[in-house]
Amino acid sequence: MSSSHGRYPYRSITDRPVYDWPGGKRLALYLGVNHEVFRFGDGHGAELAPAKTQPDVMNYAWRDYGNRVGVWRLFDLFDRLGLRTTALLNADVLDQCPGLAEACRDRGDEIAAHGATNAEAQGDLSRAEEARLIADVTDRLAALGVRPTGWLGPWISESADTPDLLAEAGYRYVLDWAHDDQPVRLSTAHGDLLSVPYSQEINDIPAIIGRKQEAETFCAMIDAAVEQLLSECDRRPVVLGIALHPYIMGQAHRVPALARVLTRLREADDPRIWWTTAGEIAAHAAANDCAA
Repeated sequence: MSSSHGRYPYRSITDRPVYDWPGGKRLALYLGVNHEVFRFGDGHGAELAPAKTQPDVMNYAWRDYGNRVGVWRLFDLFDRLGLRTTALLNADVLDQCPGLAEACRDRGDEIAAHGATNAEAQGDLSRAEEARLIADVTDRLAALGVRPTGWLGPWISESADTPDLLAEAGYRYVLDWAHDDQPVRLSTAHGDLLSVPYSQEINDIPAIIGRKQEAETFCAMIDAAVEQLLSECDRRPVVLGIALHPYIMGQAHRVPALARVLTRLREADDPRIWWTTAGEIAAHAAANDCAA
């Protein structure tokens, strides 16, 4: 097996064209909110504590809290701050959580595809099975009124064919490759597919579940990342995606810390920051031919 994926060549971030985001802004900042469902009794799922038996009532119910309560608490915060998000939707949300996907659409969030369910990972599917999954998810989410243009694989799982299949299905960007601070072109059998930065560091699952940190530490990471990227953005445009899961950051004891950092950033009204969505980043990069 080759040690190279062949999707993009090496090119340092210091050796690229300099461009602006719309309005001369330099830091594109978006919230990627993961709206996920899981199976009762089997399948993948983040754990608050190790499961002892199946059905794993404790962890299933903890995750379900995000869709029943936590997400609505986050919507209140985002509405107060005038923030649109990129809604990363499992297609099964449409069946299991009636009204949730529609609420994302109605508040003006970008609808992006996040597989069918987070109980499954797509990387071990056959090519035909994966193509059917992508087509089914796309059609189901398109019923909300807008065909999704971006994809995030559940558990960041890809097969060797995934970028080719996404490009063939008409997707413009993917969020799986957390390898850069700028959009990067991925080569596929059906033309370029943009990789838009989606952080695995400024992401509540690795931070809070993986490293056992708490909301204050995670939100301090957001502050520090923005501070550093603003210090660099006079030299190059950059992107920060903040990855959130309602069953984690929608918990009552965590929302105040998130509210404080987002409120500070919004009230600072830094003219260099473009509050946006992953799809708008991809569209600007494609229209202006400025992806690395």
